[in-house]
Amino acid sequence: MPRTLLRTASAVLLTLAALTVPPAHADEGDPVAVTVNARAALAPVPETGIGTNHAIWDSRLGSDETADLLKAAGMKLLRYPGGSYSDIYHWADHTAPGGYVAPDTDFDTFMRGVRRTGAQPMVTANYGTGTAEEAAAWVRHANVTKGYGVKYWEIGNENYGNGRYGTAWEADEHADKSPAEYARHVVAYSDAMKAVDPTIKIGAVLTTPANWPDGLVAEGDAGTWNEVVLATAGSKIDFVILHWYPGALDRTAHVPDMIHLTRQQIAKYAGPGSERIGIAMTEFNTGSSSNGTNTQPGALAAADAYATLLANGVFTVDWWNVRNGIGNVTQVEGHTDYGDFGLLSSGTCTSDGGVCEPEVNTPFAPYYALQMVSRFARPGDRFIRAATDQEKVTAHAVRRADGGLAVLLINTSSDTSYPVTIDYSGFSPASGAPTVLTHTNGATAITESATGGATGRTLPPLSLTTIVLRPATAQTGLPGAPGQPAASGVTDRAATISWPAASAGARPIVKYEVHLQKGAVSEQIGETTGTSLTVGNLKPGTRHTVNVIARDGGGGTSSPSAPLTFTTGTPASAPCSVRLTKQSDWASGYVGAIEITNHGAPISGWTLDFSWPRAWQSLGSGWSAVWTQSGRDVRVVNDSGNGSLPTGASATIGFVGNYSGPNVLPSVFTLNGTVCTTR
Repeated sequence: MPRTLLRTASAVLLTLAALTVPPAHADEGDPVAVTVNARAALAPVPETGIGTNHAIWDSRLGSDETADLLKAAGMKLLRYPGGSYSDIYHWADHTAPGGYVAPDTDFDTFMRGVRRTGAQPMVTANYGTGTAEEAAAWVRHANVTKGYGVKYWEIGNENYGNGRYGTAWEADEHADKSPAEYARHVVAYSDAMKAVDPTIKIGAVLTTPANWPDGLVAEGDAGTWNEVVLATAGSKIDFVILHWYPGALDRTAHVPDMIHLTRQQIAKYAGPGSERIGIAMTEFNTGSSSNGTNTQPGALAAADAYATLLANGVFTVDWWNVRNGIGNVTQVEGHTDYGDFGLLSSGTCTSDGGVCEPEVNTPFAPYYALQMVSRFARPGDRFIRAATDQEKVTAHAVRRADGGLAVLLINTSSDTSYPVTIDYSGFSPASGAPTVLTHTNGATAITESATGGATGRTLPPLSLTTIVLRPATAQTGLPGAPGQPAASGVTDRAATISWPAASAGARPIVKYEVHLQKGAVSEQIGETTGTSLTVGNLKPGTRHTVNVIARDGGGGTSSPSAPLTFTTGTPASAPCSVRLTKQSDWASGYVGAIEITNHGAPISGWTLDFSWPRAWQSLGSGWSAVWTQSGRDVRVVNDSGNGSLPTGASATIGFVGNYSGPNVLPSVFTLNGTVCTTR
C-alpha cells in the first residue's frame, strides 16, 4: 500500500475556475442503449458512504483548508490515524515509534477537522504494538471525556501482513502472529472498549476475496485468515474491514462476487446473528500509477468502483489518501500523472527536484470523481439497476428520496464520444431540461447546466456525466414499500418469498408482485394478495435477486422493497452426486478434487460437464480423466481405468483451477447429461 512520507510546504488554497481541455479529435461512436430500471432496487445510499483516509504524517491534516475541501467533495467519513501507522501509533502521547508524526495531527485536532468537514470519524486502534487497555482508554477519552461520539473502531490494519504468510509490512509484536491470536485479541479489545461505551461498533480485519493472502492457510492454522477470525471473533464484531487496490482500471466487475463471497464467509463462520455484520472498504485506490493514479482514467475508475461497492451494500468506501506525495511521474491522456495516491496535491517534488506537483491542496482528478459520486448518490437515496450495451460506457442510477432519479454515466474511451439513449422502466421523467453535471479530461471543476432531455445526450471522451431528473407527476397517495423479503424452502428450482406488509396509501393494497432481476431488466415471476409467495421455474445453482412491489386498487405501485438475494441448489435426489473440494489455494489458483458418485444403474463410460461461473476462471490442468475447456465450459471424460461406475461406486478426479478475480466455485454438474446433486 502507498505510504509516502510528506514534506512540509506552505498551505495555499487555490480557487480554480472550470477548465475543460477537449481531446484533439473525438470520433463519434455508435449509439449506446442505456437501461435504467426503477423496479430493481439495490442497496440504500449510506450516511457514511463517501470517505477518505487521514494520516498523522500529513502536516495539513488539521487545517481548515483541508476540511473545507473535503466538505466540498461530500466526504462523510474520515479514517485515522493512517494505514499501517495505526499499528505503531500511541494516541495518548501522540507518538509512532519508527515513523514520522507531523505537528498538529493529534486526535483532538483530527476531530476538530472531522466536525468542520461534517463527517463521521473512524478510528483504527493499535493492535500491532498496542493493548486492549490502551484502546479502551482511547474510547474513554473520545466518547466519555470529550463527548465526540466516535462510533466506528477498527482493531488493527492489514494485520495479515505481519509475516504469517511470508511477507511482512505490518508491525506486530505478538509472538504468535496467527489469525487465531489476532481473533483472540479482537475479542479482548471488543470487551474492553464496549465496557467503556456499549454503543460503539467494532471492526475486524479480513482479507479481500482473490487478493493476497486470501485463500492461503498457513502451517498450524485451522483455516484461512477469514475463516479463523470470523469463527473466533464473529460474535464480538459489528463490521468487517476490506482493502482493495485492484491495480487495473477495469476490475469493477469483480465487486458483486467480492462482496457476495465476503457475506458468504460471514454467514458460514460468524455464528448466529451474523446478518448484523456490515462490510467497510476502509482503504481503496486504483493502485495503478501507470494507468493514471491522479489523472482522469483513475478518476473514472474511482467513480465506477465507489458506485458499485455502495450499490452492493458496503457502508463506507474510503480513498487512500487525502495527500500522499509524488511517485512515478508519467504522461496519461495528455496530462501529467504524478503517481500520487492522494486526492489533493502535497506540493512535493521528485528527489532530484526535476518535477514538482501543483501547489498544495490542488485537487487531483479523483477528487472530482468522488465529488461527483457524492452529488449523484446522496444519503437516503437507493441504488437501482442500470446497464449499457457498450463496454466503454458504464451506467449507475439512484432513486431519490424525493421521488426523483439520478443517472451517472461514465465514458472511459479516450478518443470517442458516445451518443446515449436512455430507457426508463418504472419511472416517467418530467419534460424539460434536466440538471446535468459534467466532468471531462483535465477539467478543474464539475460544471452544472440545464440542457438537453431526459432520454438522450452525447458523452465526451473520458467523462463523468450525472443527469438529475424529476418525475413527470407528483408521487402522492401511493403504497409504502414492502418490508425486507426473506427466502425459505429454497430448492433447486423453487423458493418461498415472504415479506412484511406495506403500508397502504390513499387506496387499499390489492396485491403484491414479485420481480426477478435479470441484469437491468426485471421479470415479474408471480403475484399474490398475501405476503408470501412460492416461485418456481428457477435455474439451479444460480444466484437470484428479487424485489417485491405493492399495487393498490387504482393501479398505483409502491417503490420496490429492498433486494433479496438467494442461491438455488441442485436436486435433493438424483442418480448421481458430486462433491468439489479445494485441496490448496494460493490466491490466484487452487487444486480441486471432484468426487463423482453413481446412485443409479451401473455406468460404463461417463462424461462430466460444468461451467466456470466467471470469465476470469480457467482450467490449468487436470488428471485421472481427459479434461478439455471451450469458453467457460469444461468437459471431463473418463480415462481407461475409471470408466466403470457400478451403483454406489465413486471416482475421484483432480484439477488446477486458475482465477484472477473472486473465485466463485462451480456448483452445477451434469453426468451423462443428468444434473447431479452437489454435496
